[in-house]
Parts: sequence; structure tokens; C-alpha cells
Amino acid sequence: MSEKIVQTAGRNQLGDFAPMFAHLNDDVLFGEVWNEEAISVKTRCIITVVSLMASGITDSSLTYHLQNAKAHGVTKEEIAAIITHATMYVGWPKGWAVFRQAKEVWNEAASAMTEKEKYQNTIFFPIGEANPYGQFFVGQSYLAPVSTQQVPVFNVTFEPGCRNNWHVHHASSGGGQMLICVGGRGYYQQWGEAPVELTPGSMVNIPVGVKHWHGAAPDSWFSHLAIEVPGTQGSTEWLEQVSDEDYGKLR
Repeated sequence: MSEKIVQTAGRNQLGDFAPMFAHLNDDVLFGEVWNEEAISVKTRCIITVVSLMASGITDSSLTYHLQNAKAHGVTKEEIAAIITHATMYVGWPKGWAVFRQAKEVWNEAASAMTEKEKYQNTIFFPIGEANPYGQFFVGQSYLAPVSTQQVPVFNVTFEPGCRNNWHVHHASSGGGQMLICVGGRGYYQQWGEAPVELTPGSMVNIPVGVKHWHGAAPDSWFSHLAIEVPGTQGSTEWLEQVSDEDYGKLR
């Protein structure tokens, strides 16, 4: 072989605590198995990446083996094809997770992604375009229609620190709104009550006539589905902004 694989991480990190494990990691796995000549190191890199992907392991060990694969000749086009092929067998979420790490290793342009693009990669629903109701928000928000038939559903995304004004939903019968958090971290507050933190999976039911606001935490993007409860003569009354003093108390 043109290059001998040498590994010392086992002894460096666990030599005193688990000497047998360190020996198996450094001398057997990397010392013997990785240097066995029946298949190339490049092929072993590919097998290892796919094995970790299939196991759902997407921590620093996968990053190491992606870097190792690149160092041993796996191109960006090859790793994209490898991950795509494996995704068909091991599952779509695993494919997304591995692609995010692979882009960091192979695609130097990944660091040039906007914060909006980076956040979009963490949520299922589209962020959409600038919110046409932005005059009722402090900060930048976005709106994307999910369903415009039967029950209207929109994905509303808030940049860090963004929140809407206090407002009230009105209807002569029925009406109101439901919020389901689908990404990031935010808050909902009903007038006269303490703010409630919202994280993915949190749901809020907002009856007609209740004064409230919702938006992102100061340090996090935030997305929720806004589901309009069917009603007659529905409208939204927009009120004053959430004061900087009150919002500044949130963490």
C-alpha cells in the first residue's frame, strides 16, 4: 500500500482508563483492519461513512471519516452520489443529516450560506418570502403558505429578536388561531399572563378575543404553523408593539 494508516486516538484519550479498548482501536481496527490490502483505503472510507450513516451516527466521528474520505480521494460528486444512494436504503432524515456534514467538508462555499439558508436546512417547511404583514412586526419575518384550501395553514418564520405586535383575533362565530412550533425557539404571551416558551412540537390554542403576541427568542430563529380556525366575519386587530423592556426580560 502507498500509505500506512496510523491511529493513536485510543491511547491518547483512553490509554489509562481503558487500555484494552485503546489497543483494539489503535492496533487492531486501524493498525490491522484499515491496512489490510484486499480493498483500498478509499473504499474503506466509503464503507465506513455508509456504515455510520446507517447507524444514525452523525457526531464528530462521522465528520472525521468524511474528512478521511476526502483526504483519500473521494470527490464531492462521489460523496453526493454515495450519500444519495445510501439514503434510499437507510432513510431520508439520515441522508439530510449526513449531507449537512459533507457540505462542510467538501464545499467551501457552505460557509458563505446566509443565516436564513442555514436555518432552512434545519426545518421541514419552507421559510418563504418577506412577510407582507411586516408592518405589524418588530424585526424581519417571513411567510410561506402550506395550505390555502379548507383550513388555511401558513408557516411563519421569525429572525432572532423578531416578534409581532399585540393583537386580537375577532369573529362573530367560530374563529381563533392555533400555533404549532416547527423550528427554533420562541415565545407566546397572553395579556396579563407570563410568556410561554415554544420549542418544536409546542402547540398554542388562541381563542377569539384574547390579546396576545408571539415571536422568536432573542437568540434564536423561530417558526410556527399558523392555523386559522374557521369562523365567520373573521378579522385581526393589530395593536401596540411589545415593549423593548418587556421583551428584554426574555432569555
